[in-house]
Amino acid sequence: MPHTVGAADLLGFAAATTEAHGVPPADARLLADTLVTAELWGHPSHGMLRLPWYLARLASGATTAVAAPELVTDSGAVLVVDGCDGLGQVLTDRAVTWGVERARRHGISAVGVRNSGHFGTAAYFTRKAAERGCVALLATNASPAMAPWGGREKRIGTNPWSIAAPGGRYGAVVMDIANTAVARGKIYHAKERGEPIPGGWAADADGVPTTDPRRAIEGLILPMAGHKGYAISFMLDVLAGVLTGSAFGSAVVGPYQPAGRSGVGHLLICVDIAAMADPAEFEQRMETLVEETKSTPAAPGTAEVFVPGEPEVRTAERLRSEGITLADDTWSSLGRIAEATAVPLPAPVTPQELSA
Repeated sequence: MPHTVGAADLLGFAAATTEAHGVPPADARLLADTLVTAELWGHPSHGMLRLPWYLARLASGATTAVAAPELVTDSGAVLVVDGCDGLGQVLTDRAVTWGVERARRHGISAVGVRNSGHFGTAAYFTRKAAERGCVALLATNASPAMAPWGGREKRIGTNPWSIAAPGGRYGAVVMDIANTAVARGKIYHAKERGEPIPGGWAADADGVPTTDPRRAIEGLILPMAGHKGYAISFMLDVLAGVLTGSAFGSAVVGPYQPAGRSGVGHLLICVDIAAMADPAEFEQRMETLVEETKSTPAAPGTAEVFVPGEPEVRTAERLRSEGITLADDTWSSLGRIAEATAVPLPAPVTPQELSA
């Protein structure tokens, strides 16, 4: 049966159980907020199903509960930071603070983070930079998921990336994509729901296309746009892994593995809009671009044309009043966490209770 809970209650549960693993309160709430925000955006693949993964890595010591990043190099506009195995969300949030501050000082900044961990949705962080007056690009690498083009063993990560910019009265315009046909988390979410995945998403360990999410997890996720997705993913590993001095290729360990140093690397580039253009004029030009795009006649079967990031905002508005519905397997996992940490599960609610 479905289990629907309020966003605030879910956030409180995730924060409390993370804090029970030794994470400072503010950092625990940040991790929880990234998960609940992903749920609100309609991306449960990056939501609560990942909480057990993060907590298992904290419990094993693979992730350090108290993040203590160390400065490697500081060239003014360019920083390289060793995350020392802290939570990826905490390290990336700090990178945004550093990146925006350095961009304001120098016009542009680059922050490389090595020895970090999975940070959830990249858009969570680029949106923050956009809200502070920057155009931001965030790239990260990930554990192997796809085979190099023409190969049959996974060696390349999904290596997601995001670009965000202020959109004036339309809010931030945000792109956030993996370079595979689908984010790996969506396959895990299908497994949690006991549902098949669409054809074209993945192949099994023998390279045979499959719609079975369990066989897909053991096998290969297919690149988006054929060889182009592979090439983009490879080059993002250059930026996020090789350039930052972090792990890369098959040396990166995924968040679903409870042990082993993650070695994930991130690269954040921020451009201060004020260093290139009048911010008010920039926002007006962005509004014009958004309006021109949204005024495009809709194709048959399409009700409305959206700009990047808009569907997530619409979905969040709806789910704040309807509640977040979790799959049975996810709810069972949260139940085990509740039992282990003595933090009560949030009580299921109805939309009527949320709107009351």
